Amino acid sequence: MRSMKEKMKTAPWSTASGRLRRAAALLLAGALSLPLCACHGSRERAGFTVPESFDTSKNYEITFWAKNDTNKTQTRIYEKAITDFEALYPNITVNMRLYTDYGKIYNDVITNISTNTTPNVCITYPDHIATYMTGENVVTELDALFDDANYGFGGSGLSFDGPTKQEIIPQFLNECMIGGHYYAVPYMRSTEACYVNKTYVEKLGYTLPDVLTWDFVFEVADAAAKKNADGIFEVNGQKVMIPFIYKSTDNMMIQMLKQKDAGYSDDAGNILLFNDTTKEILYDIAAHTKAGGFSTFKISGYPANFLDAGQCIFAVDSTAGATWMGSHAPLSDISADKFVEFETAVMTVPQFDPSNPKMISQGPSICVFNKEDPQEVLASWLFTQYLLSNDVQIAYARTEGYVPVTSKARQSAEYQDYLSRAGEDNSDYYDIKIAASNLLLDNVGNTFVTPVFNGSTSLRDAAGQLIENVTKSVRRKETVDEAYMTKLENDVKALYRLDSIAGGGAGGGKKALGPMPAGSKALLITLAAAWVLIGIFYLRSRLKSMQS
Repeated sequence: MRSMKEKMKTAPWSTASGRLRRAAALLLAGALSLPLCACHGSRERAGFTVPESFDTSKNYEITFWAKNDTNKTQTRIYEKAITDFEALYPNITVNMRLYTDYGKIYNDVITNISTNTTPNVCITYPDHIATYMTGENVVTELDALFDDANYGFGGSGLSFDGPTKQEIIPQFLNECMIGGHYYAVPYMRSTEACYVNKTYVEKLGYTLPDVLTWDFVFEVADAAAKKNADGIFEVNGQKVMIPFIYKSTDNMMIQMLKQKDAGYSDDAGNILLFNDTTKEILYDIAAHTKAGGFSTFKISGYPANFLDAGQCIFAVDSTAGATWMGSHAPLSDISADKFVEFETAVMTVPQFDPSNPKMISQGPSICVFNKEDPQEVLASWLFTQYLLSNDVQIAYARTEGYVPVTSKARQSAEYQDYLSRAGEDNSDYYDIKIAASNLLLDNVGNTFVTPVFNGSTSLRDAAGQLIENVTKSVRRKETVDEAYMTKLENDVKALYRLDSIAGGGAGGGKKALGPMPAGSKALLITLAAAWVLIGIFYLRSRLKSMQS
């Protein structure tokens, strides 16, 4: 008998049986390669092929959407950055559109995706980018641009001294990764701080600890809610006192859950927010609201206004809002006669475990949108990188309690000189602002970010809504019990459509199934065809054996 190897060598591939075997083998080989092809195709659609050189013979006009609040200094920094950049690249014109709210930028981008009129460059958040990416090839994948020898970070073809990839703070750069690829670069970073009226804390008989705890803050806040018989608050002698005001209740809930190692969401997009720990937190907040110790920005107003007027003791807001905080806050919105003199302490947000502090990392990032002309995308990328140069990073960081996102800027003599001059004046060197910056610089390793996916923005809003609703209900003297909590969960899930989020629904269960990708369909069809041919070949062989 011939060996199997010899049989294979002399197999009559030209016969009908041979042709069937060959077809089946080819189909199987093709089927096995489909997953690789499908993945590769997905990367090609989302990726970007960097041109070998930037075409300076053509003119490019790019749009840049940014946010600046009411800080005119920030506007001037953007304007100077654009002027300086255009001097380096005379064939690129940058048109800036300013917004006062990131939510408005988000809404306008979503609206413009359908008409292919997105901006070229946009200041935004990774949560928002994840939603932009539900459109087809809307946001530019930046991996290839990051590493390009000519036009990547620290590239030889740049006309300015930009940072290398290694000089971008790794924690901040990682925040810009979605699904294993980079779709943004960090622009500025901040965290939340608790701005404390230390004078009133001590007047109430307390001493500030090195690290604030939730128990300490709520205890002091409840004590500060006490009134005299005439309705005047004991601690400040005024008719108004809201001891503890939190500006972003979404951050409040997220940080409290993180500090307790409780669920919020995971990298797969499963929603874990509705759990027993969340309920415990809400009951605790309800109790302190009832005691008069707690309220929120959405309910009562901007924390800084109450803090500066001596009507709040603990005001939690972003470090980027530091110039609104304190007795001499340069950007405060209240009239001069309303200010109250007190000592301000800038501290980390309250913790459950002071030995293991956890605080959210936040701040704007920059994304680049895809366009038909790769040269236009490259022009946009060059401007994006320029926003990470020292001149822009340091100038913008000095306007608020932001910190630069590059070690290159942080370690520069100019930035170190700025930090060393805290308190020289109440504008550029405002001590509260620089203290807020130092708070983040000292705690980068204690910061965290939440998973980013299509729907993570809605989940974030839902987290804050839970606190807002409970606080509002208590103030309305509604009963907060188990029946209330059940209804609250259902109402919030419905309001933000959490059951439809593709990561797993509001209960963190199975993932919602969308349409099957084309590559998967082709794989199944090819496998089925291969097995049919194999079956036919097998039957033919059996029939021949029986006949012989």
